[in-house]
Amino acid sequence: MELKPEIVARIEKLDEKYKAMGQNLTSYLDGLLFADYLTYWDYIHLDTLLSLQSPKTSFPDEQVFIMYHQITELYFRLCMVEFEQLEKKKTMDVDYFISKLGRINRYFDALISSFDIMVDGMDVAQFMQFRMSLLPASGFQSGQYRMIEICSTDFVNLITKDQGTKYSGIYTDSMIDGMYEHMYWKAGATELSTGQKTLTLEQFEKKYSPEFLSLAKRFRTRNLSAIYHSLSADQQKEEALINALKHLDVNVNINWKLSHYRSAVRYLQKDPVDIAATGGTNWQKYLPPRFQRISFFPYLWNNEDMENWGKNWVKANVFGKKD
Repeated sequence: MELKPEIVARIEKLDEKYKAMGQNLTSYLDGLLFADYLTYWDYIHLDTLLSLQSPKTSFPDEQVFIMYHQITELYFRLCMVEFEQLEKKKTMDVDYFISKLGRINRYFDALISSFDIMVDGMDVAQFMQFRMSLLPASGFQSGQYRMIEICSTDFVNLITKDQGTKYSGIYTDSMIDGMYEHMYWKAGATELSTGQKTLTLEQFEKKYSPEFLSLAKRFRTRNLSAIYHSLSADQQKEEALINALKHLDVNVNINWKLSHYRSAVRYLQKDPVDIAATGGTNWQKYLPPRFQRISFFPYLWNNEDMENWGKNWVKANVFGKKD
């Protein structure tokens, strides 16, 4: 049987490819000849994926809790794939930048809109019982969420406001270690009664601190804010770019945090005494954006915007009012 010209052309290209690598195409064709066909379940490791839920109790809704958090971490990993591509882009163009921002925003849009799956998908009585078997683990310990923050903005924007004034201007790699001691989120994992670090925070720092510091230095000049400032003055004024950056700022620093806050209020707030979160994290002071007013791109907002940071979410989701 005579081979079609398009097949011959592809074989010739493959031969060139493998010759360039010092490889023999015939050996690879033999491998292809004897290889099994790929299946969907093997490709995504479905059996492994479905075996990764290991509840600590017999309450059925604990599986909802586990799977939703696993889904969240997969979305965070998708975000990190985009950050890594942006980091490697040698010459940045606005369309490419906006495209990557759009992907990250869609991942967070999906997470935020789906949070009710967990909030409304668990029986309160079950949650209040199985949660005690999770100590001292806490959603606070999501390392990927902190990585997203680090890849999004200048490191100085992630430290407490009282310390931020000490690092005005351009900061260097050598300054990052000192700044890290004042990360805003550390206050969210202190003992409610003593102000000391919780075991939750100690575990978290032990596992991730070296990785966070390395990432902060690696992305010091390649985080989203740094990339934005590397563009020309005209490019920085592009409305689509500004809207994408502001959308991300609101998604990560307001909507995502307040979705958690609403969940915490539903399950943990019992008037007049609030129930501590797992690990003793101070969720009442940590989750509401109005306390820290963390913004990745503060220069894109005016003073009134920052003063009202998070209020529009509360109006829309608590009081049902739309601007």
